[in-house]
Amino acid sequence: MSVIATAGHVDHGKSTLVAALTGMEPDRWAEEKERGLTIDLGFVWTRLPSGRDLAFVDVPGHERFLGNMLAGVGPVRAVCLVIAADEGWQQQTTDHCAALLSLGIRHVLIALTRCDRASAARREEVIADIRRRLGDTLLSQAPILSVSAVSGEGVDELRHVLDALLDRAENEEPADPDGPIRLWLDRSFSITGAGTVVTGTLGAGTLRRGDTLLHCGADGHPREVSIRGLHSENEAQPAILPPARAAVNLRGIGSDEVHRGDALLSPGDWLLRREVDVEVCPHALAAVEDARDLPGTLMAHLGTRQDEVHCRPLGSRHARLRWPAPLPLRLGDRVILRAAGDHAVAAGVQVVDLFPPELVRRGDGRRRAEELQRHPGVPGGRRLVEAAGILLREDCRRMGVPTAQCPPGVRAVGPWWASAQWLRGRAGMLSEKVKALDALSPGLLLGEAASVLGVSDQELVRAVAQEAGLEIHEGRVREPGRRIDLGPAERGIATIEEWLAEEPFRAPDAGELRDLGLSPAQLAAAERAGRIIRLGQDKSVVLLASAPEKAVAILRGLGGEFTLSEARRALDTTRRVAVPLLEFLDTQRLTRRVDATRRRVLGG
Repeated sequence: MSVIATAGHVDHGKSTLVAALTGMEPDRWAEEKERGLTIDLGFVWTRLPSGRDLAFVDVPGHERFLGNMLAGVGPVRAVCLVIAADEGWQQQTTDHCAALLSLGIRHVLIALTRCDRASAARREEVIADIRRRLGDTLLSQAPILSVSAVSGEGVDELRHVLDALLDRAENEEPADPDGPIRLWLDRSFSITGAGTVVTGTLGAGTLRRGDTLLHCGADGHPREVSIRGLHSENEAQPAILPPARAAVNLRGIGSDEVHRGDALLSPGDWLLRREVDVEVCPHALAAVEDARDLPGTLMAHLGTRQDEVHCRPLGSRHARLRWPAPLPLRLGDRVILRAAGDHAVAAGVQVVDLFPPELVRRGDGRRRAEELQRHPGVPGGRRLVEAAGILLREDCRRMGVPTAQCPPGVRAVGPWWASAQWLRGRAGMLSEKVKALDALSPGLLLGEAASVLGVSDQELVRAVAQEAGLEIHEGRVREPGRRIDLGPAERGIATIEEWLAEEPFRAPDAGELRDLGLSPAQLAAAERAGRIIRLGQDKSVVLLASAPEKAVAILRGLGGEFTLSEARRALDTTRRVAVPLLEFLDTQRLTRRVDATRRRVLGG
C-alpha cells in the first residue's frame, strides 16, 4: 500500500476530490458533514490503475485546525496539494506549503481543482502564480493537473499521475520493512470485544500479530504492549509492511491511555531524548530564517505529536530545543516550529545532535554555535565518533546512523567505534603511565589501565595498548618483553630458589630472609614477577610458584583422605608451612575439607 496526504486552503475541494477518487467520504464527524468543513483527519483508500492500493490522509484546511493538518502530513512522504482554479493561491496554501518544505517533502502533486468554474485563461494565470510563488523551492517542479470532481475532468488522468508520483517517491525513498518501527498514532478508540485500537501511517518496519511493542506517551515513560490484531483497509492482516495505513488492536493498554501524538516503537531501537540541538532549514515560505529570531516558547510538531517546547537560539542557524518529556528522536528528524497562537509556520528544523553538551559557563552558547557552524548538516557516523571519541555501535544505530560498515577513519573495537584520534591520544596517555612505573612493577593492571583511560570495557584497553605498542601479560599492561629487575634482591631470591629446588616445602624463616637482605617490598616484587608465592595471613611463608602443583601430586599419592599431620609428613615440612599451604589449596579448589580434621584432593 502507498500513502498520500492532502494539503491546501479551506474549501478548495480536498475532501470532494478524495471522495471522487475513492468513492468514500473522508469526513467522519457529524459536525463536519453538517458544516461542509473538514475538522479532523479523514482516512479513505482506493486502487489505482496499476493495481497499487493507495490510502489517503485527508487533512483540514482551516487555519484553526493547522495542528490537525500537521499531524496528517507529518508521517507521510507524498502529498497532493489542492488549489482551487477559481480562487487561486490563498493564505493556508502558503501555510501548508511552508509545512511541506519544512518537512522536506518533495514528492508533491498539485491538483488545480474546481476547474469547471475557471476559464482556460484563469487556469493559466493561477498556474503561473503558483510557479512564481514556489520559485526554486523543492516544490518548484511539482506537476500541476487541472481537475473537477463535479464534471469528472482530469480525474482519471489524476489517477495515473498519482501512480507515477508514488513510483518516484518509493524508488527514491524506499520504505525499509526491516527497519525500526516508530508508528505515530493519529487515532485511538475502543471496539466492543476487541478493546483498544489505534491507527497510524507505517513508514518503516513490519507490524506482526503477537509482537511486543513499546507505547511512548506524553509522559516519556514507555510501557510494553502487544499486538492483538492488525487491519488495513478494513481487512484483517497477519502482518503489515510499509508504507501503509495500519489499525492496530493493542493488548495491555486502555484506549483512554493512548492519544494522538503517542508512538508505538520497536523495543531496543530508539533513544528517548528531551533536549537536542537543531539546525534551521531555511526556505522562502518560512516566517523565520534566522534562529536568533525564534521566540523562547514554541509549538513543535513531530510526526503526529504537538508539544510546547523551550527554544534557546545558538547563532543564526542553530537552536536548542527542550521538550516537556523525552520522546523518540533520530538524527535528521524534521520538526516544524510555530509560535504559540500563530497559524503560520515559523521555521522547519532538523535534529543534528541528540546528546548536546551542557551550556553552563559564560560563552558556552557562543562556542557551541561556532562548533555547529563549522560542521553544518546532519552528522554521519565518522563525525559522530570523532566528536565523541568512542561510541557504542548500537547507540549509533539507534541514532539513525547506518552501521553495516565501519566509517573511514574509525576502528571497530568489539561493540565500540573508536576514532583514530582518540586511539592515538589514549595510546600516549597509557604509554606515559606504563613507562613511569616502578622498576619492580610487573605492569599496570587492566582495571587500573581502564581507569587511566576513562573507560569501562577492557577491549578498549587492549586496543589502546596495541596502538601504543604495549603488550598485555597475565592481566597487566607492560612494555614488550619487560622482565622485572629485582636489583639488589636478585641474589637473595636466587638463593631461595636454590634451597627450595632441593626441599620444596622447607620455607625460609624470618631470620633467613633477613640474612638474605630481603624486605617485604622486594618479596612482593618477586611474587608479582612469578618467581615465588607468599602464604599465610602475614605472607611470611615463601615457596616457589610451582609448590602448589607439587603438593597436590604428593597428597594425591596418599590414596584418599588425609589429616594435617599426614600431609605435613608427606610433604616433609613443618606445621608453620603445612597449615597455610593446605588453606591455599582449599581456596584454589585443589583440595577440600571432608570434616574438621580430614581433607581430600579434588579431581582424582
